[in-house]
Amino acid sequence: MNELLLSELKSSDKDLLQKLVLVEEFIFADSATDTLVADESLDSLETIISQCIAVISEIESPLEQAESLLNELYFQHLFIDRPHTQWPISAYSVAKGLNQRAMSPIVKAALVKEIITACGFDTDLVFIPNKIMLRLCCDEQYAIIFDAVTGESLDWTELDKRLDELVGDPGQDELKTIDDNVALVEHLSALKNTLIQSQVFDKALMCVDVLLSLNPDDPLQRRDRGFLLHQLDCFKVAVDDYRYFVEQCPKDPAAQILKIQLDKIDIANNVLH
Repeated sequence: MNELLLSELKSSDKDLLQKLVLVEEFIFADSATDTLVADESLDSLETIISQCIAVISEIESPLEQAESLLNELYFQHLFIDRPHTQWPISAYSVAKGLNQRAMSPIVKAALVKEIITACGFDTDLVFIPNKIMLRLCCDEQYAIIFDAVTGESLDWTELDKRLDELVGDPGQDELKTIDDNVALVEHLSALKNTLIQSQVFDKALMCVDVLLSLNPDDPLQRRDRGFLLHQLDCFKVAVDDYRYFVEQCPKDPAAQILKIQLDKIDIANNVLH
């Protein structure tokens, strides 16, 4: 794992969108072409921002500005979408996702946040069970919380219902901004799963490497790294990760199956010796 990349991902000087681009460049570096095609350019982002600013410039009420901005973005610029059980690999690319209007949830949240912030609003990512959503602060009293993928906002009744599912002090109802690290882990985990489904194991392994750099010794990521190394015919290296997972998560059904397999390997090695 590139130490420079890790320091940039942990830096407070870079925003989430910049970090997503850095991760993309790291994972898909050998897939990049010398000639930048239209789908790989972020030039359209500035055009969207300038048109959104023009739409709200003559509106005085912050709430009306916010509502007009979301309408412009999701309907006029075709950001509206539906939830997907699985996104294509291209949806995890910032430029391709934007230009094809097929963006994975975290990529879309980062892009929408960038646009809304450029239009003069305070915007952040918050966790509302069971997903990461955007909060657009109209003023000190009013905010709109909405799904980045669909553009649909939550009313107060739905928000209260969702917040009741949060574990913690019931008196602490203030929604806290989620850290970029949380969003990056969510993004990389989803991309990793998509790459595994597509059997692009070498790229999925790179996702796990970044994930373990952000959260060292996460047993689930160690399990996945073992699986990916196994798929890439590096079984002897994978065994260490499998054993770590089994030790850390002994009650996990997958760990119990792995333990039986590892025990057989140990028995076979003892017989051979």
